[in-house]
Amino acid sequence: MRLSEDRISHISHLVLDMLMQNRNVDALQPEERVLREIKRTITAELTFDDEADNAARHTIQTLSRRVPEGSREWEVLYQKYREEELRRRRKL
Repeated sequence: MRLSEDRISHISHLVLDMLMQNRNVDALQPEERVLREIKRTITAELTFDDEADNAARHTIQTLSRRVPEGSREWEVLYQKYREEELRRRRKL
């Protein structure tokens, strides 16, 4: 899922606001540094998800038989290969 830089920034500020309102969270780091880390984490997760999506699509395309995208079989295979890819990458 692609998000614009503005959307990522907005979400990051919302997360930061929630963290700052939580009385159990100590403000040990400057807000700018925490905000940068939140943005970096969101961007990394989105990249991770995009890579799993691309890997699943590639795997389906390289099957010996053609599976039309959008078909029920394609959807099942996509979910299967995407989940496998996510599990494999999380172990690394």
